[in-house]
Amino acid sequence: MKVDINEYAEGAILLDGLESAIVGIVDEFGNGKRMLYSKEKILSILQERDGMTWSEAEEFFDYNIIGGYFGEQNPVFLDISLSPIKKDDGSWNFEFNFNSEE
Repeated sequence: MKVDINEYAEGAILLDGLESAIVGIVDEFGNGKRMLYSKEKILSILQERDGMTWSEAEEFFDYNIIGGYFGEQNPVFLDISLSPIKKDDGSWNFEFNFNSEE
C-alpha cells in the first residue's frame, strides 16, 4: 500500500537527502507520528554520497543528526546492530555487531 507521508504522518520531520533511509513510521502518544530511519542506511548514504569514511559518517550522525532538534515530531532512529541473546538462566545479553569498514 502506498501512502502520502505528508498526509499520513502530518507534521513528521523529514530529513532532506535521507529519504531512502526511512524504514517506517512510529506513533507516540501525545507527540503524533514520527519518521523512523535506519542508522545503518544513513551511514551508508553519508559514505556513498558524501565520500565519508565509516568513522566520519558515525561522527557526523552523532553530532548533526542524533544531536539535532528539528521540531516537535523529531525523527527517531533504529540501530539494528544489537542482537538479544537469552542465557540459560533466562536473563538476556546483547551482542553488538560492530561492522566498521575501517
